[in-house]
Amino acid sequence: AELGLNEHHQNEAISYMRFARFKRGLCLKTVDSCFQDLKDSRLVEETFTVDEVIDMLDGLQTVVHSEVESELINTTYTNVLLLRQLFTQAEKWYLKLQTDISELENRELLEQVAEFEKSEFTSSNKKPSADLIKPKLAPINEGGSELLNKTVACLQEENEKLKTRLRTIETQATAALDEKSKLEKSLKDLQMIQGDQKDISELENRVAALKCQLEKTLNDSTANQKSLEENLVTTKHDLLKVQDQLSTAEKELEKKFQQTAAYRNMKEILTKKNEQIKDLRRRLS
Repeated sequence: AELGLNEHHQNEAISYMRFARFKRGLCLKTVDSCFQDLKDSRLVEETFTVDEVIDMLDGLQTVVHSEVESELINTTYTNVLLLRQLFTQAEKWYLKLQTDISELENRELLEQVAEFEKSEFTSSNKKPSADLIKPKLAPINEGGSELLNKTVACLQEENEKLKTRLRTIETQATAALDEKSKLEKSLKDLQMIQGDQKDISELENRVAALKCQLEKTLNDSTANQKSLEENLVTTKHDLLKVQDQLSTAEKELEKKFQQTAAYRNMKEILTKKNEQIKDLRRRLS
């Protein structure tokens, strides 16, 4: 018999069933001790009147009712703590778990669990696996953190692109400076070789044009650098804002969960079930 879970989760289920069997055994021993105490303390005579028998049964009913009710309440609280562990781990990864309360009364599934318990605890004396001592589950890395990871990855990618553009502009500026140096050297050589004013004038105009182009390139480089710095600051602010929004959303989800209809319905169902059990025990007695 299997529960349709992977090995790790099935071992976790076996661990909880082992705990539940232990608590169930303690409860049964307590009920047995109640009857044994009655036998030892009250059944010491050969005959009893109707009133005496009724009195003994009423006392036994009170004791057994108290013990069973206490155990049922404790079981309910234990199940809530187990759900709390699962929900806490899920919320750390921004996951939203859902439960189907109607499946808790599915006779076919209940029989399947009973068969699984029988195969695990009665058919063989299996030793607990090493995985059963793990205190926590390990949820996969997905959910709300995926959005944050994608945002950070996009910001890092854009940052790399901006850095690449900056390096390209710096390379162009360096090349322009080298070109200026070469032209100045050529101009000096031409002035020394020939005194043609026309050629010199053309070279001066060319040098002036190159100087203008160089200044424009340097100005563009400075403007681009400032723009890159502003983009980096904006990117950091956006990242901090996203982190703050995620933290706020987590707190709001925790607050809203206590106000959901599912939580109130679950509480009402448990209350009705307890009242029904009490009523059935009164009718049986």
